[in-house]
Amino acid sequence: MTMIERFEDIEAWQKARELSKAIYMVTCDGAFARDFGLRDQIRRAGVSVMSNIAEGFDRGGNRELIQFLYFAKGSAAELQTQLYIALDIGYISQDQFQQLYDLAGTTGRLIGGFIRYLKTCNAKPATRNPQPKSK
Repeated sequence: MTMIERFEDIEAWQKARELSKAIYMVTCDGAFARDFGLRDQIRRAGVSVMSNIAEGFDRGGNRELIQFLYFAKGSAAELQTQLYIALDIGYISQDQFQQLYDLAGTTGRLIGGFIRYLKTCNAKPATRNPQPKSK
C-alpha cells in the first residue's frame, strides 16, 4: 500500500469527495432544491463521509481513525437511504438514483476495505501531527 501522508491520499476520501459533489449537483435544481429538509440532510450525509475520514486521520491514532471510518461508512449508508426517499417522491430519476447509490456503495466498500487493512495489518498511516518517537 502507498504511504498515506495526508487525508487527501486516502482513496475512500477521494471517492467521498466525488460523491459529495454529485449530491450537491443533483440537489441544486427543481423540487429537490426547495425541499430544504431532505436537501440539507442528504448534503450533510455526503459531507459527513469525507469529513469523518479527514477528522479521523488527523486524530493521530489508528483506533480513532477506525472509529471515524465507521462513522463515515454509516453516513454513506444513511445517504443511500435518503436516495430512496428522493427517488420515491420523484426528485431524482431511476438512473440518477442508481448512479448515486452505486457511488455511495463504492465509497462505503472502500472505507470498509481501509478499516480491514488497518485492523489486520496494524498499519500506522502517517499523520500531519506525528507523535515524537521515544528513545
